[in-house]
Amino acid sequence: MTSPLFSPFNLRQLTLTNRIVIAPMCQYSAQDGNVGDWHLMHLGHLSHSGAALLIMEATAVEEDGRITPGCTGLWSDANEAAFARVLKAVKQYSSMPVGIQLSHAGRKASCAVPWRGGRQLSEQAGGWTTAAPSAIPFNESDPAPLALDKAGLQRIRDAFVQAARRADRLGIDAIEIHAAHGYLLHQFLSPLANLRTDEYGGTPENRMRFPLEVFAAVRALWPEHKPLGVRVSATDWVEGGWDIEQTVALASELKTLGCDYIHVSSGGLSPKQQVAIAPGYQVPFARRIRQETGLTTIAVGLITEPKQAEAIVAEGSADLVALARGILYDPHWPWHAAAELGAQISAPPQYWRSAPASLFKPEN
Repeated sequence: MTSPLFSPFNLRQLTLTNRIVIAPMCQYSAQDGNVGDWHLMHLGHLSHSGAALLIMEATAVEEDGRITPGCTGLWSDANEAAFARVLKAVKQYSSMPVGIQLSHAGRKASCAVPWRGGRQLSEQAGGWTTAAPSAIPFNESDPAPLALDKAGLQRIRDAFVQAARRADRLGIDAIEIHAAHGYLLHQFLSPLANLRTDEYGGTPENRMRFPLEVFAAVRALWPEHKPLGVRVSATDWVEGGWDIEQTVALASELKTLGCDYIHVSSGGLSPKQQVAIAPGYQVPFARRIRQETGLTTIAVGLITEPKQAEAIVAEGSADLVALARGILYDPHWPWHAAAELGAQISAPPQYWRSAPASLFKPEN
């Protein structure tokens, strides 16, 4: 019997060999937005993990949209050239599809890298002025961001489109728009961060307007045969904030615009969040979105065991499962899952002698 976790799945014309996705994971190791040798090693390593899709880290669509000075970008010719070098090497030795997450950090930009505290940087320390839907800082001690005017909204919308154009030239297979974890598009969605009184604030429909405009603009440019998805935080985990009911409504609107999948996470919008963490704690959100909208969903969040991942797919809670920190800890997690579940996995021939011959199948 075929393992559900290792059954194929299609996103438009992209065929995934199994249901395991590598979620975007920030490395904070770029220079002026340019990926380098660290990313070549990191992505090259993960491209032989046996997962079906590798989504590269949150990549800023403009310089001021970076979370940290070390975050990757795709706003310039130099950024594009750096990605081209890395992707050429990765794709030379791996057939794994590669996606990219396009992002703008909004009021959560201009921060130190996590291992240096992660707090917002002053301009004297290499930081910059941030922008947001409203002039409300993430932490009370942070400087207030600038509230975006109509020209600012147009600039950022155009930046997403231009980054998508660059991604297509690079041969990237899929785009994921980042509207989660408290970054700019999530800030527009949440009433805790969006106090605007124009057509982009107030009602849920108005708060959804800018993220939907960004998505529609990218979908219009992105090739018809390539998948375009969205990462969402299903809840702020704060009373009175963004919640699963509003997320389902957003997903329905995205579906009408041609969204191919929803990658379901949660939190990140407020330091006041109270998260009920447990194995698979975000899976019920993915299940509800899938059941109520029919959209393809990716579940993520403390999915660590092969049988746990298998059950999520087999029960219809999600179509795909994503691994993040777990695959950093065990970069061959899909190999081990295939061995446990009686499936086969693709691997380069240089590695075939490392496990029983029955585990591996040749890469396409």
